[in-house]
Amino acid sequence: MKFLILQHTSWAGPGRLLLEAFAKHRVDCDIVKVWQDWIPDFNDYGGIILLGGAPNVNQEEKYPFLVEEKRFIKRAIAADKPILGFCLGHQLLAAVLGAQVGSNFKPSIGFVQGHLTHDGREHPAFKNLGKAIPMFKWHSQTVLEPLPKHFSLLATSEQCQVEAFSLEQRPHILGLQFDNHVALAEDISLWLEQDWQWLASFRSLVVRPADLLAEARRLRTQISDDFQQFFTDYLSLIS
Repeated sequence: MKFLILQHTSWAGPGRLLLEAFAKHRVDCDIVKVWQDWIPDFNDYGGIILLGGAPNVNQEEKYPFLVEEKRFIKRAIAADKPILGFCLGHQLLAAVLGAQVGSNFKPSIGFVQGHLTHDGREHPAFKNLGKAIPMFKWHSQTVLEPLPKHFSLLATSEQCQVEAFSLEQRPHILGLQFDNHVALAEDISLWLEQDWQWLASFRSLVVRPADLLAEARRLRTQISDDFQQFFTDYLSLIS
């Protein structure tokens, strides 16, 4: 199995938990930095992973690479390629599929308790997790409801209505608003350092790095175990 990973921001690469999952399952990957690299043909890959990053979905003038990336995602969906999107990747996937993306009712930064819906508990990638799961959040944009009829809402939280979705009859096309692949303190420290200007732009939000890192250490075992189970089951789904 080999994944094509699309990265949108220099410091927002695959998190430690995703890399651990790759090593565990002997999964290979090619990482494409879309702001500077050409996106290769997806036919040489078993699946596609869309990471998060600084852009908003509609900022095509500021981030011109979004135009070609959306075309690429549309072609991959038409070819029924497995796609897993995180945060911005989740929003790009939803937008290409016809959903609306816009400002969330509040910035969602840090850890929150998420809840699987009925469809989420039956989804192959979530079926072995508990009904309530901790989520690491780092976004102010969101996929807006109502969702198109061909979407299945898989998870929600008090901070965001659409935490995860897949397509009906196509569970291998999957978007996650939460960034659990980077939920370890080591990764969060880098994000705090590199994205401090964005965090400071929210006047109503106070992020306390020490508290955030302490919460990451407290939840480390559960989030790590959950992510490894999730990724194992996703691989089983697409293999």
